[in-house]
Amino acid sequence: MTFSAVIPSGGLLGWSFLKRTQDAQKEVLAQSSQYSREAAYFRENISKVQTAEDLVSDRTLLRLSLAAFGLEDDIDNRFFIQKVLADGTTSEDALSNRLADRRYPEFSAAFGFEPTAALQTIRPGFADTILDRALNNSFEIAVGDQDTDLRLALSLDSQLTEIAEGSSSDTAKWFTILGTPPLRTVFEGALNLPSSIGTMDIDQQLEVFRDRAQSIFGTDQVEDFAAEEMRDDLARKFLLQQQVGQFSVASSAANALTLLQG
Repeated sequence: MTFSAVIPSGGLLGWSFLKRTQDAQKEVLAQSSQYSREAAYFRENISKVQTAEDLVSDRTLLRLSLAAFGLEDDIDNRFFIQKVLADGTTSEDALSNRLADRRYPEFSAAFGFEPTAALQTIRPGFADTILDRALNNSFEIAVGDQDTDLRLALSLDSQLTEIAEGSSSDTAKWFTILGTPPLRTVFEGALNLPSSIGTMDIDQQLEVFRDRAQSIFGTDQVEDFAAEEMRDDLARKFLLQQQVGQFSVASSAANALTLLQG
C-alpha cells in the first residue's frame, strides 16, 4: 500500500488525533489507486469462489480476505490457510478449533467452505462485509507501521465490539479475548498484568482478568465494552501504561549512563 497514515505523535495525544481523523483518513485509503482497484476486483470475482482452493489460488482475493480478519501475515501460508478454510469449524478436529488464536475459526466460518456449511461467497452483501473489515484493518496496519500501540488500540473498535455484541456467554467472550492476541495485549496492558500470566492455567487467567477488570473498570462483563466510552477508556488506560513503561525504561537507561559516566 502506498497510503501512509498521518500520526503527529504517539501515546494519548496520537490517540486523540486518530479518533478525530480516522474516518477521513480511511476515505483517503479507500480512494487510493491500489486499494480501490483491488476492492473492485474483489467485488467482481469473490462470488465465483466455490472452494478453499479457489480462494488461496487468487492472491488478491486471499490478501483482502485475510486482511479482513487481521491474518495478513499468513498470505504465503497457502496450504495452512486452505486447510483452515476447508475444515470449517463444526468438527472438534477441525484445524481452526485446535489453534489458540480465535481469529482462525472466525475466518473459516465466515466463508462456509466446509461441506456441511452454507457457502457465503455467493451471499448478497458478502463482498461489502469483507471489504469493510479489510479497509479497517488495512488502516490499522498503516497506523501500526508508525506506532504499534496505536494500532492495537484501534483494533478495539472492530474486534472487541463484535465480541461484546455477540450472543455467546460472557465466559466464552472472555476466552475469545484471551485467544485473540491483539485484544489480549491491550487488556493485559490496561489491567497492568504481566505477560507471564499466560503461563497460568486458562481458568485461573480468566479469574484474574475478570477480577482486575471489575476493579479498574467497574465491570467484568464483556458486553459492557460494546459502549464506545468503555472502549475508549480501555484504549487510554492501555496507552497510558505503555507510556509509563517506556518512561521507566528510559529513566533506568539514563540513570545507568549517569553512573557509568560518573
